[in-house]
Amino acid sequence: MKSFIPWTLIFVLASFYPAFSQNTTIKEDPMITRMMEKFIENNKSRTSIEGWRLQILATTDREKLEQVMETFNYLYPNIPTNWVHNRPYYKLRAGAFLTKLEALRLKYLLQTEYPGSYPVKDQDIKPAELMK
Repeated sequence: MKSFIPWTLIFVLASFYPAFSQNTTIKEDPMITRMMEKFIENNKSRTSIEGWRLQILATTDREKLEQVMETFNYLYPNIPTNWVHNRPYYKLRAGAFLTKLEALRLKYLLQTEYPGSYPVKDQDIKPAELMK
């Protein structure tokens, strides 16, 4: 019969009994090792992540989109902007955040100039775009 020791128990024993951690060997199943290697490989190949942006405009008029984008970039040069075209709408989005709460903070800061803005989920955020 094989004995199974949960990871939490190993952690507790190793932290309170240093001798336990020196004499314990953990054998990882080769299938788990392959699965972890594949997980790491898949994550390294991803060029974008899922996150949140603040949508500040949705219009069918591209000229209006470009005008609002130009004004926004002038007023807030440190906040990245991009636009998406989902026919028939052009959608102007600002910022790039990991959490919705961070996007809501930007909404709070911009609520006087852009009262109709709201956070939207974005599947294609480059890690370099993320705002701190």
